[in-house]
Amino acid sequence: MLQIKQAIIVEGKYDKIKLASLVKAVIIQTNGFQIYKNQELLELIRYYARTTGIIILTDSDRAGFQIRNYIKGAVSEGNIKNIYIPDIFGKEKRKIKQSAEGKLGVEGIDAKILREAFQKAGVLTEEKISGEVITKLDLYLAGLNGSQNSALKRRELQKKLNLPELLSATSLLEVLNSMMTKEEFWNMLNEV
Repeated sequence: MLQIKQAIIVEGKYDKIKLASLVKAVIIQTNGFQIYKNQELLELIRYYARTTGIIILTDSDRAGFQIRNYIKGAVSEGNIKNIYIPDIFGKEKRKIKQSAEGKLGVEGIDAKILREAFQKAGVLTEEKISGEVITKLDLYLAGLNGSQNSALKRRELQKKLNLPELLSATSLLEVLNSMMTKEEFWNMLNEV
């Protein structure tokens, strides 16, 4: 079982149950959009952001990104890390039919893939990636932002890296910097 010092924020109780079988950490569930109305819960999340830091792990559908962005906007100080699960289409075992977008949520993702998502975000290692960071200018120069077809190129890269398609350019930049150095980024693009 992985020991995580940050509090992990998830959407629902089944996400929490799934994660509790993989990690030893404080796991806080937002109960979906109820986070918008629950100021006590939001204060608790802010407390953990200031003290141990928080990890936001929501589904890769539109609702998950909406909840993630709300929390990022509502927490003005502290340390926030984002973990993104890949777009995997299917249906959770406990549900009768798949979600509106057809994507598996945190509860339906294989444990191995969840561990890989933690590793990609740099959560499982205290070791920081050394070297120059990837900047918005690098994304622009690579044609991944601010140019014709940049959204398509980003989606192709995100698919290659097994990341969700709904990532913004800014979120992609954050993820890339947790995964690799600037040199590794350019080497990877040259190989593609």
